[in-house]
Amino acid sequence: MTAIHTRAPALTVRAGRRALQRLRDKPLTPDDVHVIPGAAGGPKALGISGLDKAIFGDWLPGAPQERALIGSSIGSWRFAAVASSDDPKAQLARLADLYTSQRFAKGVSAAEVTRKSIQFLEELLGGREEYILNHPWYRLNIVVVRSLGLLEHDTRGRLGLGLMNAISANMVSRRHLGRFMERGIIHDARLKTPVSKLVDFPSHEVALTSDNLLPALLASASIPLVMSGVRNIPGAPDGVYRDGGLLDYHLDLPYQQPGVILYPHFTDKVVPGWFDKSLPWRRGDANRLQDVLLVAPSAEYLQTLPDRKLPDRKDFEKYVGDDTGRERSWRQAIAESDRLGDEFLELLETGRLAEVIKPLQ
Repeated sequence: MTAIHTRAPALTVRAGRRALQRLRDKPLTPDDVHVIPGAAGGPKALGISGLDKAIFGDWLPGAPQERALIGSSIGSWRFAAVASSDDPKAQLARLADLYTSQRFAKGVSAAEVTRKSIQFLEELLGGREEYILNHPWYRLNIVVVRSLGLLEHDTRGRLGLGLMNAISANMVSRRHLGRFMERGIIHDARLKTPVSKLVDFPSHEVALTSDNLLPALLASASIPLVMSGVRNIPGAPDGVYRDGGLLDYHLDLPYQQPGVILYPHFTDKVVPGWFDKSLPWRRGDANRLQDVLLVAPSAEYLQTLPDRKLPDRKDFEKYVGDDTGRERSWRQAIAESDRLGDEFLELLETGRLAEVIKPLQ
């Protein structure tokens, strides 16, 4: 492999305090990794596809062992793709292609976006459910929220008012979101969820089955007002389920595991919830993130992309009437992301990872 450290770094690497000390004492190896989080972020996932391919296709297979994959929204879709085949690179490429090829008319209804999302999941994962449930190493954890009060409705008026109330309550304190939603984790029954007892919000855990796999994945990405809520996930408490990123946008959770939490991410920050995106003072908890090794695109790398950023949902508006232009931009970002994976592997192979790590948060 050609050394690439003479050019501007494609990656930024940050670590929580305990992970930082551990990696200064001992180089990272695949057997150190037992938990991998995946954030909500929609099309941003396409922009780190090459990093995912390197981690899941090239590096982790060197040490086959039980690993918990925990994701909300697109994070859960990425990990379902990884766990759905013995060729994770091919499935990640298929996810990126299916996502990029989606086209929505201006003013598309939530029901239509939901219909297309169901079709998407069936094309990506249909017939692979049992493979996911019986994967030899990966244990999938899908994060959702169960809606309360006005958030149970899909009518724009009531749902919009409920969201406004939730946003206002969150401004005062994140804990107030417990009046509007509760957390659900639909997880592989072969392994405990990789988090200690959750006390920040009412939470429940449900065993993953062939009946609830696709509904849980759909719910985990069901953004309010963009998609319809998913009613009554099999095996879960009755109710309307929505995007797990509402509460757990970047998975700022009390992880419980024996090694390093490897976090391939879109950014070098951890933002607790979806409503915290515009609150710069609301960041992840250092104690919860002390074992995290976060790997993300660098600012210099982003400047080389077509729109000087990762793909995101706003591109559907920016490129309205020009789906071909949006797809061209996204496919270039996907292709460029191989540089992220190459650099990650090169840092590990040369032992330079510890040299570039900075503190997280």
